[in-house]
Amino acid sequence: MPFFPALLRDLGVEDAELRMLWAGVLTGAAPLAAALMGPLWGTLGDRLGRKPMLLRALCAIAVFVGAMSLARGPWELLFLRLGQGCFSGFVPPSVTLVSIGVPRESQGRVTGSIQAAMPIGTILGPLVGARLQTLLGFQELFWFVSAAAGTGALLVAVFAHEDPILTGSIERFSPTSVLVGTARDLRRVFANPRIRGSMLALATAQFAVGATSPQLQLFVEELGVVDPERVVALTGWLFTATACAGVLATPLWGWLGDRVGHAGALVSATLATALALCGCSLVPGYAFLLAARSALGFVSPGVGVTSFGLAATETEEAKRGSVFGAVFSARALSLSLGAMAGGFLAREVGIRGLFLLSGAALGLVVLRVTSLGRRRSRLPSAADSPR
Repeated sequence: MPFFPALLRDLGVEDAELRMLWAGVLTGAAPLAAALMGPLWGTLGDRLGRKPMLLRALCAIAVFVGAMSLARGPWELLFLRLGQGCFSGFVPPSVTLVSIGVPRESQGRVTGSIQAAMPIGTILGPLVGARLQTLLGFQELFWFVSAAAGTGALLVAVFAHEDPILTGSIERFSPTSVLVGTARDLRRVFANPRIRGSMLALATAQFAVGATSPQLQLFVEELGVVDPERVVALTGWLFTATACAGVLATPLWGWLGDRVGHAGALVSATLATALALCGCSLVPGYAFLLAARSALGFVSPGVGVTSFGLAATETEEAKRGSVFGAVFSARALSLSLGAMAGGFLAREVGIRGLFLLSGAALGLVVLRVTSLGRRRSRLPSAADSPR
């Protein structure tokens, strides 16, 4: 994804502002489509199994990203990105697959461990991609990513196992029943105040991160860095520092949720993320911004980990895929909309104002989610005991 502007120039889009517009649209297209399809795939996973859904997602990445090597214009890339978003979405089935059969008191540790892989990919992906693109070219880069996803699908097919007792029956499958089941599952999700509150916190946090991250390069320039090459390098370090902090923090937030309760940990993570965003708006120089972004990378993953952990403890195993799909959709939709809205908001209130506004909005959400810890879970504590 970081190389869309350069790829668009190779495809004949010469105007810089038009490249920026297309890069934003292409970046947000896949998570937007994934957000719309997430609940549907989650319901299908509860009926047909989570392993087939994970294989579907990895194979979709292999097919659509591989086909991007043949794209001859931005509209073809947009079509493929939308297809990738519609049929991929590997986070919900992977988290569901590993959480099924795990005791309720260990859900945070399990979901935190699996989600810790994502910031590792955020660190390594751009580094490997930049090297391959320089040595080989864009077409070969797409082929490499396609082959990597296909290899992942093969590993899942061979080594991942799912207890068939914990899935529905394929005989019950029909398009109508899936749509009706998806609507019923969504009603059940939103009827649970604890899950509803956690989704609000996660959606707001992801919108804030999605809105502010694309503006970091401009913020570095605003802080007095004038050399273009240095601006790019320093901006890259901001993303690297955030991702490295996330690798360290994600399992810790899962452990904390298991120890003190996911609702209480969610409140702490949400408040800390709001303070970190506000801190970014006050930095006097780049070193302080690097420290603030590192702090944000340490606390913001806690919102996602504890949201999934809370959803797991509030849902019986047979329906966990649909709930995780809804939580994932809230995150993906907010991240996509935030990336698209951040540029407009920054023009209106400035980059510092955007950070402050994002932190303030998340701070208001804290007032809403503080009541989650006082509500009792709808499931008995033994609901997720080992089988």
